[in-house]
Amino acid sequence: MNLLDLTGVAMPAGFSDRGLPFGVTLVGPAFSDVGLLELAEGYLQSLKPTLGGTKEAYPAAEPSMLDRNPKTARIAVVGAHLSGMPLNHELRSHLAQFVQTIATAPDYRLYALAGTTPPKPGLLRVARDRGAAIEVEVWAIPAEPFGRFVAAVPPPLSIGTISLGDGRAVKGFLVEAQGVAGARDISSFGGWRAFTRVAQR
Repeated sequence: MNLLDLTGVAMPAGFSDRGLPFGVTLVGPAFSDVGLLELAEGYLQSLKPTLGGTKEAYPAAEPSMLDRNPKTARIAVVGAHLSGMPLNHELRSHLAQFVQTIATAPDYRLYALAGTTPPKPGLLRVARDRGAAIEVEVWAIPAEPFGRFVAAVPPPLSIGTISLGDGRAVKGFLVEAQGVAGARDISSFGGWRAFTRVAQR
C-alpha cells in the first residue's frame, strides 16, 4: 500500500466451507483510514463474531474521535454560533457545514456570560456528579479556515475538547473558570437555544 500511496485495512471475514479462516483487505485513497476502519467495523459486526476461540461476543469498537476527512475538523458550538443565531455567519464564512445537533456528556455547566455582545453562554467542564448534558451543534470546517476561526475567539472563551453524549470527542467552545464568576447558571435549560426562547418572552 505504501508504494501506491493507498490506505489498507486487513480484517477477518469468517470461515470457508472447509472451516478454514480467511480475511479480506479494504483499500482506499491515502488518509482514508477512519472511513475504512468504520466500514471494516460495520462488516465485522454484521458477522456477529466471537472473541478468538471463545464464545464471548466480539466487542464493538469505540466511536472514533477523528473526522473521516483528514482535511476537515469538527467543532461543537453552544451559543451565538448556533444555526439562526447572530454569529452563525462566522462559521459559514469559514466554509463550515452543519453536521448534527447532539448533547454533550453530562460533565458540563452552562452559564449566561455578563457583558457580552451579542449575548453568549460559557460552557464549563465540571466533575461528572455536578454536570449536565448540554445541547450543542457540531459543524465540519476545513482545516485552514479552522485555524483562522479559532484565532479570532475572544476571551474568556476558548477552544478545547468537548465530550459528546455518544462517546466521541470534538473540539468546541469552552469558557475559562474565571469567566463565569458572577454569571447565571442556566444548565437547567439544557442549552442556549432553550434559554433564549424563555428569555425573549
